[in-house]
Amino acid sequence: MKMLINVPETVVADALRGLAAAHPELTVDVDNRVIVRRDAPVAGKVGLVSGGGSGHEPLHGGFVGPGMLSAACPGEVFTSPVPDQMLRAAAAVDSGAGVLFIVKNYTGDVLNFDMAAELAEDEGIRVAKVLVNDDVAVTDSLYTAGRRGTGATLFVEKIAGAAADEGMPLERVEAIARQVNENSRSFGIALSACSTPAKGSPTFDLPSGELELGIGIHGEPGRERRAMMTSGEIAEVAVEAVVEDLQPRNPVLVLVNGMGATPLLELYGFNAEVHRVLAQRGVPVARVLVGNYVTSLDMAGASLTLCQVDEELLRLWDAPVQTAGLRWGM
Repeated sequence: MKMLINVPETVVADALRGLAAAHPELTVDVDNRVIVRRDAPVAGKVGLVSGGGSGHEPLHGGFVGPGMLSAACPGEVFTSPVPDQMLRAAAAVDSGAGVLFIVKNYTGDVLNFDMAAELAEDEGIRVAKVLVNDDVAVTDSLYTAGRRGTGATLFVEKIAGAAADEGMPLERVEAIARQVNENSRSFGIALSACSTPAKGSPTFDLPSGELELGIGIHGEPGRERRAMMTSGEIAEVAVEAVVEDLQPRNPVLVLVNGMGATPLLELYGFNAEVHRVLAQRGVPVARVLVGNYVTSLDMAGASLTLCQVDEELLRLWDAPVQTAGLRWGM
């Protein structure tokens, strides 16, 4: 596989140096692998910290900034960051109002954020944690006890980030983050396998005439493999899986997310099919986001995430945001 890298061993450090050069509004500690808002800590504001393995960009480092995260901790590719990173991030953003850890439900992330929370509390930093587990495809997968955390992470980070920027206390920011997660469901589809820099070749075998329904963001197996389907047929499967589990009663936020190698031409076409199926099911759409936000390196495919919202959650979603990966209203 051809990759735009130097050597696999430095790919994360090289990317962090490039992020720092492109975004001087961030403080990027390349050696310790921590990305922080340059204005942190903000007096009276709850700090939001997330992180996970690299390879899912712009998640999480691309979502650090006003209106979203205060800091992010990138691990090696598809590998959890370590507690020391999380502790550094918490200390860098704590203003005395406390810190919220937003954790995708993968075993390494959960264990390391739990350990970091204990270390932070030993240093006098008040910490709350929210687990994101929105993927309806499978339970107890390769890296996970319970449901995997995927696209809803973006909704949690954006909406909780707006709540924190408004000066809400830690307990309220935590409650809003939990509400967003509980109101969100996701389903992913792979058209090809991803290739990690260390391996240099596809991480699993997916024949050209097949797709995988319910894939995870690390290439974990999904529900089943089928012969290649049309965009409309895939949308029907994905919407049915999400809506049947979520049973939305309110309007929904829609995230049509590319897995890294799917062009916008295809994603917008898939979005049209998603809207067709949602309309047939009588599900009203409040807002839509289309693009590559929670990726899996160079995987071709997409994921669908729905989050049902009330007036407050929609207001917080619409609030201004200015990050490398998401920005409006500023």
